[in-house]
Amino acid sequence: MKIKVLLVDDEKEFVDTLAERLEVRDFEVTKAYNGDEALEGIVHTEVDVVVLDVLMPGKDGIETLLEIKKTKPLVEVIMLTGNATVETAIEGLKRGAYDYLRKPSETKELIEKIVLAYKRKVEQEERIRQAHIENIMLRRGWY
Repeated sequence: MKIKVLLVDDEKEFVDTLAERLEVRDFEVTKAYNGDEALEGIVHTEVDVVVLDVLMPGKDGIETLLEIKKTKPLVEVIMLTGNATVETAIEGLKRGAYDYLRKPSETKELIEKIVLAYKRKVEQEERIRQAHIENIMLRRGWY
């Protein structure tokens, strides 16, 4: 099964190039060029991991992160930041982001973080499934 990634950055060329690099490595990639497009993508597309730029015109990365977590709390978010916005990326971690990377980053490092974020999402979904099963079994007196 392919990991579904949403790339969000206002630098179109960066997003398009990164999307190609991920698709070659068998990721399923959706692209967005601002926070509003990202939120639209989250609602209408199945996404496992979002790679989200911190600094964007309009809705910035932190605002977008908060909306993503409200809409789809289990979707993991990796913040992308330049040197000047590391503090903002750390703020993102406090607000639910999985991790952050400085731009420019190595594709290999980003892929490693995406895979780890995906594993965390799958583990969380499995814990929720197990809790539902246990709850059903308790209600039916099977425990």
